[in-house]
Amino acid sequence: MADRPTPEQIIRYDKDPATRIATITFDRPEQLNAPTVGARLRYAELLHRANIDDEVKVLVIRGAGNDLGSGVDLPEFMEIYGSDDDEPRLREFTLSAADDVRLPPRGSFRGGAQIGQWFADPRSGCRTLQDFKKISILEAKGYCYGWHFYQAADADLVISSDDALFGHAAFRYAGWGPRMWTWAQTMGLRKFQEMVFTGRPFTAAEMHECNFLNSVVPRDQLAAEVDKYALACARNRPTDTVYQQKLFFMMMKQFQGEYLGSMLTGLFESLGNYARPDKDELVLDDGVFERGLNNAVKDNDAQFPPDFRLSRKGRRKPE
Repeated sequence: MADRPTPEQIIRYDKDPATRIATITFDRPEQLNAPTVGARLRYAELLHRANIDDEVKVLVIRGAGNDLGSGVDLPEFMEIYGSDDDEPRLREFTLSAADDVRLPPRGSFRGGAQIGQWFADPRSGCRTLQDFKKISILEAKGYCYGWHFYQAADADLVISSDDALFGHAAFRYAGWGPRMWTWAQTMGLRKFQEMVFTGRPFTAAEMHECNFLNSVVPRDQLAAEVDKYALACARNRPTDTVYQQKLFFMMMKQFQGEYLGSMLTGLFESLGNYARPDKDELVLDDGVFERGLNNAVKDNDAQFPPDFRLSRKGRRKPE
């Protein structure tokens, strides 16, 4: 496994007891703030800490550098699930070989279902923000893709810069993502279906139009706008009232089937092996990784109209 920053280096945590505002910062800008497995587990632990801490009423989530983030550390993911060693995969589940635990056989239904269901477990750092009982405000800028897009769907409020792009590469390279139910609810079915079927990212203006975003401002005004919302929330009703408000919204989401949607992740994960690729479709197999994932993705991106492309650089190139 390649050397990577520690979870503490990738995800920073600060709190101001005077304002009762805490901040989680994804701090790996050179890798588009991609969290490792360890960083996701730290994120889950920090959310748990902030949830209990009476000196925290509002949590702001932001990214260092130009982007919120473009998703998980895909090279690490491929190393883990392409390895014959069970130890890295066990660490995903906070276990080790020393725990005398054996993973289900590769290719089994449980092999896919367990990782999908794990993404719906608050301990995994994927769906954790959905269970947070304080007020969460996410600051979106640049890329808001993949795992970071999960966090945008789960946050209470999302404040965005006008240059942000939202989406999930999985819609182009796998066909589905773990939080589809939530995105359909927060974006609206018709627009979310467009995102899934075309695989294209949506601009901040489009996401604001479909009510996914609370406010869109120029990049140089973003931090101030987030601070304005955070302070207003912190100065409003008592934390006990916020807890009651969050319980109302959580019950409403569960009535709409939010967690049911997360459970379906396991089913899709296990049945995905039955999907046969078309002959002209890019498949993330061993051949792609041998010739270079970045090059393969760039070549595939170029097949789409400029405003349907995932990368900023690609979107600037003509057809």
